[in-house]
Amino acid sequence: MTTDQPGRARIPELSSIPWEGPVSITDYAKTGRGLCRDLGEEFNLGADELYAVLIRSFSGHPVLAILGAPDVRLRARRVVKRLRRAAELQRGAGVELVKFHAQFRKEFVEVLPPAKPAKRQKFDWTKD
Repeated sequence: MTTDQPGRARIPELSSIPWEGPVSITDYAKTGRGLCRDLGEEFNLGADELYAVLIRSFSGHPVLAILGAPDVRLRARRVVKRLRRAAELQRGAGVELVKFHAQFRKEFVEVLPPAKPAKRQKFDWTKD
């Protein structure tokens, strides 16, 4: 699914992982968890920066004072609270990906045929 709108296409880190077995499911869960952590941290940092910008930009703003809302800090906290909530939800998404991986292992690992051990090639000391 691709669209012309930015941010609406599939995430390449996840969509490039082929569904070929237990290893791919592990990779998918690890990659997704990493993305959730990164996005959650970005939202937290963005909330801190936004709060500072809102306080600095609108402190003593004449229109806000006329409307009876001189407390810019309260309004800024309300706005930033939503961004912090988004960061918390991203942490929750990361936890769910760990549970997704654990549930897969619980439901399917015994059913799947055992993986064949990879053939190790001995190093040939005579070749240059």
